[in-house]
Amino acid sequence: MWPYSEISAIRLSYRPVWLQAHRFRADIRHYGGARLSMLSTSWQTAALMKPQDHDYRAFITKLHARLAKAGTKARFEGGLGRKAYAAALVLLAFIGFAIAGLVVRALVTGQFAGALFLTGFAALFAWQVGGFVRRNRPQAYDLEHLPQALLP
Repeated sequence: MWPYSEISAIRLSYRPVWLQAHRFRADIRHYGGARLSMLSTSWQTAALMKPQDHDYRAFITKLHARLAKAGTKARFEGGLGRKAYAAALVLLAFIGFAIAGLVVRALVTGQFAGALFLTGFAALFAWQVGGFVRRNRPQAYDLEHLPQALLP
């Protein structure tokens, strides 16, 4: 148990996994260096995760309210770190150029079914990964304005 005054930072993020595509995470840091990670899902069985969206949102909201009442000096961050986010954008650009090049090659060689498949794959990839990147944009926030994209 940590007193509210000993919490040094909170980072909220969107972290989907293959068993739970709608999952959020809060990393709570102590001034001593310890870290506690809270997830918006819990394991129900060995292969099934149960969403705890309402309870997670209520916990995060009340935690921030209590930190405000305690007069905390903690940092509040959302999304990925700046370096990780920049690396993700570079990787996405590289993958986008690669798929575009493959589509052009398929069209030039007359492989229209392949071009259609690659276009569909690119659209699915953009939908899945684009949501992750959009939600996890690095940001700082204050106690009164929690980032809604990082809460269920």
